[in-house]
Amino acid sequence: MNTTTSPLDLELGIDDRRFEEMRVQAWREEQLMRLGLPFVLAAAFAGRIDWHDLAALVKRGCPVMVAFEIVR
Repeated sequence: MNTTTSPLDLELGIDDRRFEEMRVQAWREEQLMRLGLPFVLAAAFAGRIDWHDLAALVKRGCPVMVAFEIVR
């Protein structure tokens, strides 16, 4: 059994990880946009704010941009 890792295997692993990170980023952006955040802000802050916190404030009647300023 060969336990060495080829450079190609390492490269594919990095690509797979990067692809998954991109999918997670896109999903977070989608969640923020569903709450009413414009795409530009959703894309810029998807990895920086907790969309659950934003959603909780919006659900309680807080305007999305005010909620965004609070959680930002």
